[in-house]
Amino acid sequence: MLYGLLFKSSNMEKFDAIILGSGQGGNPLAKKLSEQGKRVALVESEFIGGTCINYGCTPTKTLVGIAKTIFLARKAANYGITLNETVPNVKLVNDRKNDVVKSSRERLENVLLEDSNISFFQGVGSFSGYKEVRVKLDNLDNKAITADMIFINTGTHPRIPKIKGLPSVEFFTSKTIMDLEDIPDHLLIIGGGYIGLEFSQIFRRMGSQVTIIEQHPRLLSKEDDDVASMIHQVLEQEGIRIVTSAKIVGVSAVNGTEPIQIEILSQGKTVELKGSHLLVAAGDVPNTEQLDLSNTKIFVDEKGFIPVNEHLETEQAGIYALGDVKGGPAFTHVSYNDYVVLSDHLFGDKALSIDNRLVPYCLFIDPELGRIGLTEKEASEMNLDFSVAKMNTSAIARAIEIDQTLGFIKVIVENNSKKILGVAAICAGGGELMSLLQVAIIGDLTYVQLRDTMFAHPTYAEAINNLFNPIHLKLKSS
Repeated sequence: MLYGLLFKSSNMEKFDAIILGSGQGGNPLAKKLSEQGKRVALVESEFIGGTCINYGCTPTKTLVGIAKTIFLARKAANYGITLNETVPNVKLVNDRKNDVVKSSRERLENVLLEDSNISFFQGVGSFSGYKEVRVKLDNLDNKAITADMIFINTGTHPRIPKIKGLPSVEFFTSKTIMDLEDIPDHLLIIGGGYIGLEFSQIFRRMGSQVTIIEQHPRLLSKEDDDVASMIHQVLEQEGIRIVTSAKIVGVSAVNGTEPIQIEILSQGKTVELKGSHLLVAAGDVPNTEQLDLSNTKIFVDEKGFIPVNEHLETEQAGIYALGDVKGGPAFTHVSYNDYVVLSDHLFGDKALSIDNRLVPYCLFIDPELGRIGLTEKEASEMNLDFSVAKMNTSAIARAIEIDQTLGFIKVIVENNSKKILGVAAICAGGGELMSLLQVAIIGDLTYVQLRDTMFAHPTYAEAINNLFNPIHLKLKSS
């Protein structure tokens, strides 16, 4: 208590705005505030760019691209090309990944750190009182700052589940596994979510044996059965073992070339799985513990996320939360859209809101999954009058020509209005095709308009002409 009194009595610098965390919502917000003539304090405990650039989208999608090149190289003989070496050089892989991350981060640093209205503080920020922040700097000094507007953009970190024996073995998270200097002989993955699935294919294509351990009866429990089944098929065809309905009993260290052992219960049987490396991909938890929110009137929910209203304001006026720390879909594009909503709320016509946003997302395995809107299951549960248009990728001319025919496109349409309700595109460029249909949703176009539109040949977009023809468009039976 005495420390707090002494701290509050120290010199406190006044800013117009404080942003805690330099993620994909906080960074453009800092620039916007600066453009409005505001003095901004930007506080970051690790690297500018947050999770996306440093540990998430940028490095992982670089690895996805490298892994696909390796995969295609192994198939080169099918096209009359003989290659002598298809084992990746891990140093070159890491160099490529690190160069992309460094370049992306440096571009951001140049934009932010050269702005005279933005003061950057490297350290951990926490609340010392109402609209007062204490920054424990990297040099262990403390900096006291205050502002009328505070924005919490501190993100999340990997969740470590309470599993018997887990603390006694060496394991990796999505953040640490990208620093491996050798390809794992056999990678065990706890968790069959997006992170686990993407890493499973990355390392399988680099030469590892891979086993996914998923507690639910199937992968991607929120998706339609046919979507989840196709993803399962894609991964199994590449030699990835998938164990579902798996309850983990314990983890232990053993001797030999596969020093990690996981005991599971699956379909009434005890199974022992052994591997050389372990990745824990069991979701994320918010970075709110270090914020000292007890010094404010801001509360967190049962999972530690910060509740906000439709304009991202917390229970305390003038204090906002954006990005993953507020809960909801944890995607970079959601964080950026949070910035767009905040910018409109603070400096625009206040027309935008986070309520009922149409959130697209992708799973970046190969072929990738692009998703937006309702699933078929959700449309049925809502008792909607709808039809399903579904076409295998093998019916698309471009897919045949580039020899990437695995997957399908599935679109849910409302029968009366003939408008699109939801999309699942599992194919090469599935995210791009989904985005094209997203624009149609935003523009209130009907599937009839799309069906009768002329698209360039041969493109994936051209598939839309055939997708909405009667052979593929089926009325959902009640």
